Amino acid sequence: MEKVDDITIILGRERDSNCYIIDDVLIDPGSGLNNDYLISSVEEAGMSMDDISKIVNTHCHFDHMGADKYLQDTYGYEIYMHPLDIQTVEEKDAEGTVASSFGMTVPDLDIKPLNADDKVGNYTVIHTPGHTRGGICLCDGKSLISGDTVFSGGNFGRTDLPTGSRKDIRESILKLADLDVVQLFPGHGPYATSAVSEQMALAVMIASRL
Repeated sequence: MEKVDDITIILGRERDSNCYIIDDVLIDPGSGLNNDYLISSVEEAGMSMDDISKIVNTHCHFDHMGADKYLQDTYGYEIYMHPLDIQTVEEKDAEGTVASSFGMTVPDLDIKPLNADDKVGNYTVIHTPGHTRGGICLCDGKSLISGDTVFSGGNFGRTDLPTGSRKDIRESILKLADLDVVQLFPGHGPYATSAVSEQMALAVMIASRL
């Protein structure tokens, strides 16, 4: 199990998102189709599931939040998400959450709002719509946990799904590029601890052509 500074990293399996742990917060636990892998990874990191009390979802897509139901019912975790994506979940929007692509339905969840400029430990919430209308990132000035807004290598999340927006993703990527972070922890694929500014600049260039 890998750890960089205060971030424990659980790389996604199959279609699942990467999962990150900061203190007692589990960020994007995945679809729920690989819960055994998630739990064993937490234990390999020297932690217990009882050490966690909160889930933060960077957005409402099923590959990031499908596990929320099991974890809330089993461990009593509080769940946090941006209000705009809470709305998508509460509307049981199987397309907007992409639950339909997993052959699943949208679960009943008790979700608390997480707004721009709220804090998750030492990390500030940044509203970054574009992949979904309620997408967020978390930043402590050095590290950026970016969900599906931007990936390593200059890639970024698709905008052709419900509530996605090419205009919004361009603006969100520009906002993130101005942060000058040196470590990038995306929702999928490898994380980056070098040449991050160059990767962000590439994302800005590609997004400007959308």
